[in-house]
Amino acid sequence: MCTAATYKTKDFYFGRTLDYEFSYGDEITITPRNYEFKFKDQEPIKNHYAIIGMAYVAENYPLYYDAINEKGLGIAGLNFVGNTHYNSKKEGKDNITQYEFIPWILSQCTTVKEVQQLIEKMNFLNEPFNEQLQLAQLHWIIADKTEAITVESMKDGIKIYKNPVGVLTNNPPFDKQIFALNNYMNLSPKSPENKFAKNLELDKYSRGIGAIGLPGDLSSQSRFIRASFVKMNSVSKDTENESVSQFFHILNSVDQQRGCCELDDGKYEITIYTSCCNATKGIYYYTTYDNHQITAVDMHKENLDSEKLIRYQLIKEEQIKIQN
Repeated sequence: MCTAATYKTKDFYFGRTLDYEFSYGDEITITPRNYEFKFKDQEPIKNHYAIIGMAYVAENYPLYYDAINEKGLGIAGLNFVGNTHYNSKKEGKDNITQYEFIPWILSQCTTVKEVQQLIEKMNFLNEPFNEQLQLAQLHWIIADKTEAITVESMKDGIKIYKNPVGVLTNNPPFDKQIFALNNYMNLSPKSPENKFAKNLELDKYSRGIGAIGLPGDLSSQSRFIRASFVKMNSVSKDTENESVSQFFHILNSVDQQRGCCELDDGKYEITIYTSCCNATKGIYYYTTYDNHQITAVDMHKENLDSEKLIRYQLIKEEQIKIQN
């Protein structure tokens, strides 16, 4: 379904893959500081931090899938089908719907600690955007340059987990995802030592055999293990180009190719887009399934004091550079 990750070199990077069988018409969308955010059960927020991310814009409202704000805080919502639970209105709580959650957080918070304080007063409201756009069952990864958390709204309340690997996929719930890493503590990027039997000569016949057993299938638990291993062992220089390149390599390790995840009626789940945000500088990089060239939108090149959304359609066709 989806994979999200964080990465830090000189700057802080945050992004995700969106894996699905179709696109709603996603756009890079910048919400400037004076765009008025309206909410189902809360007072509008007229002045706030500027936001850039991937969104489907409906009725001039940005329905963000993932985004960062100008203060370097990032959030992504990933499918969590079968586990998510939203509630009716609760008095004394900030009642926020699923699609309002990203604007609610990014418009007001600068750090994960501030996010946690805001969530303590929240109730996830069970009200859709409209009849055509029903609520998605999601959980979220939220991160700044120092820490990451996972947020899940379930029948027994809102769960907030520390996320020490800075990775999230879909099911199962995050506490089970992170526990599963215990089964892979023997994996290593280095060549293994012979611990099978001291008196048996074994051949290190290939590079990479220290990671034998690393999952390679497309299930959400396997993608979590694989992305965590790749991210936690990634090495790159701290230049912008090399940091961005390495981040895309991390998420490309869990790409979904057309034909490998078959759904009903001959449809296939694919990686529709992959994003990498330099949350320090406010730059949103992306690739699409049919366009591997990295494209970028810099929020600080726009008028962030505007009142109107700034939208960029995705460049989806492959850009091939002929060298001769």
